[in-house]
Amino acid sequence: MRSSHSNVKSGRTEQSQAKPPRTSQSNSPHPSESPNPSSMAAPVPPGPEVFDVVIFGASGFTGKYVIREALKFLPPNASPLRSLALAGRSRDRVAAALRWAAAPGPAPDVPILVADASDPASLAAVAARARVLLSCAGPFRLHGRQVAAACAEAGADCLDISGEPEFMERVEADLHEVAAKNGSLIVSACGFDSIPAELGFLFNSRQWTPPSAPLSVVAYVNLESDRKIVGNFGTFQSAVLGVANASELQALRRSRPRPAKPRIPGPAPPKGSLIEHDKALGLWVVKLPSADTVVVKRTLAKVTEHPEGLPGVDETSEFVDRRKEFWSSIKPAHFGVKIGTRSILGLARWLCTGLLIGILGGFSLGRSLLLKFPEFFSLGLCRKTGPTEEEVNNASFKLWFVGHGYSDLARASERGTKPDMEMVTRVSGPEIGYITTPIVLVQCALVLLSQRANLPKGGVYTPGVVFGPTDLQKRLEENGVSFDLISTRTLPSD
Repeated sequence: MRSSHSNVKSGRTEQSQAKPPRTSQSNSPHPSESPNPSSMAAPVPPGPEVFDVVIFGASGFTGKYVIREALKFLPPNASPLRSLALAGRSRDRVAAALRWAAAPGPAPDVPILVADASDPASLAAVAARARVLLSCAGPFRLHGRQVAAACAEAGADCLDISGEPEFMERVEADLHEVAAKNGSLIVSACGFDSIPAELGFLFNSRQWTPPSAPLSVVAYVNLESDRKIVGNFGTFQSAVLGVANASELQALRRSRPRPAKPRIPGPAPPKGSLIEHDKALGLWVVKLPSADTVVVKRTLAKVTEHPEGLPGVDETSEFVDRRKEFWSSIKPAHFGVKIGTRSILGLARWLCTGLLIGILGGFSLGRSLLLKFPEFFSLGLCRKTGPTEEEVNNASFKLWFVGHGYSDLARASERGTKPDMEMVTRVSGPEIGYITTPIVLVQCALVLLSQRANLPKGGVYTPGVVFGPTDLQKRLEENGVSFDLISTRTLPSD
C-alpha cells in the first residue's frame, strides 16, 4: 500500500495568489488578470492547479511527520492522493521539512505555497487550491480558526489535529452554516486526539450485541517507551492556554442550545476515587480532562438527533445500507478518560504537571513561567525541542476501553440492579504525536478523496459523525493501529 519516493525530482516553490479558481482546468481568466477586449477569442491559459491535499503548517514539529506520511501515498502508489502541496510562512523552512521527510532520498517535486495564519488573503488563496487542507499549525485557538474559515468560504474540506475543546466548539458555532452552504467539511481532532478514542468507543459499543447494552465505558490511556516519553511544546502550550481561557468555553456553552441528550440505560455510574489501581490492567490511573470525552459526547448528541447518521451528498445505495446498519449498532453510554502508568511514581509526574498547569495557568505571570520553562514544570514530560527521532521510534500507546453494562437491557430499568457484564476492548499503535497522528490524519484525507460522495455535503462535525460508517478503522488497521476485543465476562452480583 505504501510506495517509495526516492526517484523523484527536487521541490519547487509557488507563491500563492489571491482567490484562484477552485478547478485545475478553468476557462476563465485569473482574477488578478484583466481581459483584453482585442484578444477575447484567444485561448485562455488554465488557472492555478488545485491540489488533492495541501498540508498547512508543514514546517512544524508534527507537520514534517505528516509530510513524510503523505509522501508514501503519492504516485506511483495506487491511492487517491494524486497531487500534494505544502504551505507555511517560510518557504525555506517548509523546503527543509520536505527534505527531512524525504530522506534518505532526494526531495520530491512538491509545490510550496507561502501563507500565514495572520494573512487572510494568503489563506484564501491556499484554501482555493485545495480539495482537502490538513491543518497542522497549533495552538489552534491562536491559528486554527482563520484556516478553517478560509476553507469554509472556499468550499474546501479541512481536517485538523486539534485537541482543544474551546476551539472545536467555537468553530462549530461560527462556521457550521457557511461550511454547510459551501460544501466544506470541517473536522477537528483528526489525530491521536481524538480518533483512536472515538473509533475505540464505537468499536466497544458495537460488541454489545442485543439484548446486552453498556452503561459506561472508560478509556485508559497508557503511553509506553523503552526510552523517555517526551511531548512537544505545542501540546503543552495548548493545555496552558486552555486553562487560561476556561471561562470562555463555559460562556460559549451557555450561549448555545443544549445538545441532545442520549438515552443511556440505568443510573449514572459513581465518580470513583481520584487515584485508582486497576489490577486487571496493571495500571495506576487518574482521571484525565481530555478532549476525547468532549468529542465522544458531541458525537453521541449528534447521533441522538440523527439516529441513522448524516446522509451523504450523493450516496451509493450500498453505503446508505452500511451507514444505517452502523449507527443502529451503536449504543450510547457514559464515557470518560483516565491516564495510567505502571508505577505510582509515573502517575505522580502526570498529577504534578496537571496541578502546576491548573494553578499557574490561571494568571499571566504563571503562564509566562510555564511557557518559558516547559521541561521544568512538566517534570521532563515536555520540552521545546520535542522528542528525538529515537524517542519517537521507541514509543507506543495502548488505549483500553472497559465497558460495564447489562446482559439484558430490560434489567436496566429494575430498581437497584447493578451492571452484570464487562466488555474490554483495546486500541494500540505507535508513538502518539508524530507517528499515529500523521497516520490517522492522512488516512482521513484519503477517505475524503475516495469516498466524498458518501459523506455529508458540508458542515462542522466530529470525526465519528463523518468517518464512523466508512472504512477508516480498516485503513488504520492496515497502517499499524490495532483494534482488538480482549474479553467479555459476567460481573459478580455483590
